[in-house]
Amino acid sequence: MAAVRKPVLLGLRDTAVRGRPTGSGAWTASKLGGLPDALPSVAAPRPVCERCRQPLALVVQVYCPLEGSPFHRLLYVFACPRPRCSMGGARSWKVFRSQCLQTREKEAQDAQKQENGLAAEDWCEGADDWGSDSEEVPPPQRTLDFGNDPHSAKDTDCTAQLRDLHLQDTVLGAAPPVSPGLAPQFLPYYMCVVDEDDYRDFVSLDHAHCLLRDYQQKEGMDMEQLLSQSLPGDGDEKYEKTTIKSGDKIFYKFMKRIAACQEQILRYSWSGEPLFLTCPTSEITEPPACSYCGVRRIFEFQLMPALVSMLRSTNLGLSVEFGTILIYTCEKSCWPENCQTPMEELCIIQEDPDEPLFK
Repeated sequence: MAAVRKPVLLGLRDTAVRGRPTGSGAWTASKLGGLPDALPSVAAPRPVCERCRQPLALVVQVYCPLEGSPFHRLLYVFACPRPRCSMGGARSWKVFRSQCLQTREKEAQDAQKQENGLAAEDWCEGADDWGSDSEEVPPPQRTLDFGNDPHSAKDTDCTAQLRDLHLQDTVLGAAPPVSPGLAPQFLPYYMCVVDEDDYRDFVSLDHAHCLLRDYQQKEGMDMEQLLSQSLPGDGDEKYEKTTIKSGDKIFYKFMKRIAACQEQILRYSWSGEPLFLTCPTSEITEPPACSYCGVRRIFEFQLMPALVSMLRSTNLGLSVEFGTILIYTCEKSCWPENCQTPMEELCIIQEDPDEPLFK
């Protein structure tokens, strides 16, 4: 029996983040750039580059609670934007997971509202759509908006939700914001979420064909013919040819798959399969287990080439370069009781084999 394909959600850049939202309106919003937002009673991560020892910049912050779990859940991806470290590989990238119990967060909000004398009203119409209290279901599964049922995606006005996330009150126990002068920042934008299947049936593949023509002219090869050929399997010389052809096939499939939604900056598929840009290494096929509980790590999401040109700053000297960034997290999403610091997870960098094709 063929394996069931896991749903894939795409993150797209939405409206700019104005000011510095605080409270629930900050950490329940997925975004790119800006500064990391802290969950109640858990400090925001403030990592430094292993190469230059300077603060890393936030690339994306993803709110992704799991179905059946009582936890709010955030994933942060950081990178060093300084020119000398932009191609520094894994030493210049970090990913962290932060969680807090939904009941604890609600108690903190209620206490703060009582203290401030605020009326008890929702901070955002449809707030439950971001993965708050829902009926209990079997073991954790991946969720829409990086938090709910995928079949409701078409009926969810993600843009409207994101624009409403501007609550100005504070949450008790949240870590104080990082001083803007301490960490480099990319201009912040919210992310909205769509189902990949909504794009695949209606969008032309003309862009994929254009990319293929450029690649064929540069490499002097016919990609369609390449894909139709069987790959040799023995002998040193044949192995070398196999490696080259296999790499081209993977690159071709990558370009063809993303052509339906060229503006995607993130692909989310909890426990699904990543979209490889180059031949996967053993680190990808057999990622190391969770360093906290020993359970295996699974693929959760990846950052896409279109994000590179969207990471802008008022300081033109800041930038990052990559092909795709693969994020693997603990399958159990373990979280020790009373933990107050984010837990580091695994990110794997696949360099862009032909950077100009994505410009």
